[in-house]
Amino acid sequence: MTNVRTGRHDCYDRLVVDAPGAKGGSIGYSVRYVGQLVQDGSGQVMPVPGGAVLEIVIHAPAYDIRTGKLTYPAQPHHSLPGVNLAGYRTFRAARYGGSFEGQTQLGLGVRARLPFRVLALDGHLVVDVEHTRR
Repeated sequence: MTNVRTGRHDCYDRLVVDAPGAKGGSIGYSVRYVGQLVQDGSGQVMPVPGGAVLEIVIHAPAYDIRTGKLTYPAQPHHSLPGVNLAGYRTFRAARYGGSFEGQTQLGLGVRARLPFRVLALDGHLVVDVEHTRR
């Protein structure tokens, strides 16, 4: 994993995770609403502002597995670097859970438990959260 970016659209807010080693849509992931974000490995609860929390687990490390060097410069329990959510209708906060045993965990605070979709596209994981319930 190397980067996270966001975008605003008419009907949804979008979060994109770049994982360039995962080609052909083969990136593994889990995205689900949770009562609270619990950090993998430590079991610590991480506060994520918002009316609901999406836990995003990407089956890709945020470090080079050969050297251990970070490929994404985030700190556990902190906001995602370079992600500014001011002006978003649905997104409230984005936190870094950490990268443990080849998996990377993010917490996405949203306004409420709104419908979402997930797309795995050629080295990218896309999470779209709608602005309203259907």
